[in-house]
Amino acid sequence: MEQPPKSPDQPPADAADAVPHCYRHPDRETGIRCTRCEKPICPDCMVDASVGFQCPDCVSNGSGTGHAPGANQPRNVVGSALRGGDPRLVTKILVGLNVAVFAAVHLLPSGGALVRDFYLIGGYNAAPVFSVGVAGGEWYRLFTSMFLHEEIWHIAFNMLGLWWLGGPLEAALGRGRFIALYLLSGLAGSAMTYAIDAPNQPSLGASGAIFGLLGATAVLMKRMNYDMRPVIALLVINLIFTFGGSNIAWEAHIGGLVAGVILALGLVHAPREKRTLVQAGTFGLVFVAVLVTVLVRTASLTV
Repeated sequence: MEQPPKSPDQPPADAADAVPHCYRHPDRETGIRCTRCEKPICPDCMVDASVGFQCPDCVSNGSGTGHAPGANQPRNVVGSALRGGDPRLVTKILVGLNVAVFAAVHLLPSGGALVRDFYLIGGYNAAPVFSVGVAGGEWYRLFTSMFLHEEIWHIAFNMLGLWWLGGPLEAALGRGRFIALYLLSGLAGSAMTYAIDAPNQPSLGASGAIFGLLGATAVLMKRMNYDMRPVIALLVINLIFTFGGSNIAWEAHIGGLVAGVILALGLVHAPREKRTLVQAGTFGLVFVAVLVTVLVRTASLTV
């Protein structure tokens, strides 16, 4: 008696208890299945539906929506439209910017001045009214310091973290939401450093933004019912280095981490019917918190 051939989407019998893998990306484990056809799907392939998530095949042929093909544009878990192209485009640009600035610092004759003019510093000179630093009106330092590194080990660790965490997050959140999360987490780290550190203590690096990505990754993995042990272990190791090492701005790490968690919660848990409002409101609240922190600290330094 002949057996009918197995469907390419159906796992072999001896793998029934194994962790399922995305039907479009066999190298990716996933705990989510299409609510229509029950094929396993990863974050890149998830399309938000009225109940649960659907795979791109069911959406494209209209079987899950009741509409003609192409009537609805596929969207990911946070509501971003699924688009083609390089899923790591923004991550690559961010890595390139950081490396380019690092090269300029070490190769250009004016590299030392570049660091001095753009790193994060609360203020110095002409106290109590600081003429140099954030308290002196140079608010751009909160942003520019995120792209400066002086030591090779510093940029190496940060860029490895950006590459490992940024690519999957960019694919899961979409480019716009990803870059907003990255920059706002970095600004939150800068604001907390400015608020707590001595005003004449310089600080620089992308660590606040990287910790924001780490916090967002933990929230997304929890939302997707993934195994949390790897990301928890990574977080614990980074916190040990944060508080156990010397010359590390722990304030930037914690500020970025907290911001990343809050932003990700707003992204992945926003109710579908009010998704845009809740997501925009979450980003707005974090930005206002950063702004208020900077204003309060500046007022305390210039009175």
